[in-house]
Amino acid sequence: MKTLTTALIALLLIFYPIIVYTGLNYFEPRYVAVALIGVFSLRLATNSKSKQPWLKLTSVMAISVLLFSVVFDQAIGVLLYPVAMNLGLLCIFSYSLYQKPSVIETLARLQEPELDDFAVKYTEKVTWVWCLFFSINGSIALYTALYSSIAQWTLYNGLISYILMGTLMSVEWLVRWKVKAGRKKSV
Repeated sequence: MKTLTTALIALLLIFYPIIVYTGLNYFEPRYVAVALIGVFSLRLATNSKSKQPWLKLTSVMAISVLLFSVVFDQAIGVLLYPVAMNLGLLCIFSYSLYQKPSVIETLARLQEPELDDFAVKYTEKVTWVWCLFFSINGSIALYTALYSSIAQWTLYNGLISYILMGTLMSVEWLVRWKVKAGRKKSV
């Protein structure tokens, strides 16, 4: 049951911008925010024993910005969720650069538990790239929340940012593959 709940929550969060766009067209912002707070509260409850602090941090940050919409019945709290997520991920990734291992190193060790110094340095560089991405993406999300129409906000946060994230993942995978291939040739 937990797996099904987790999958449903993940699906709802992926479609967050579309849910917001649709919700704001039919309901007051506070009601949309209350429904979304319910999703994040369920996420917190489902992952209460998780060893992944980012799940808790991002859920608490989301609830915090959504509460603004509940209290003041303004859409801005609902629209700031992507900003809060980018800020939360930026904090987690940048903190991991100073409190080792980096997030990317941790993920890399899931596939290759034994990483040499070169690989560790590479994962740190990739973590820096993700920090830059979250900074830029969060800034654009903030701009769309403050100065764009709901349609433009939805387009960027519900499609373009996902395409950019997928592109970055793909480029990093290709670079990693090329770096690994080059290192094998030189050995």
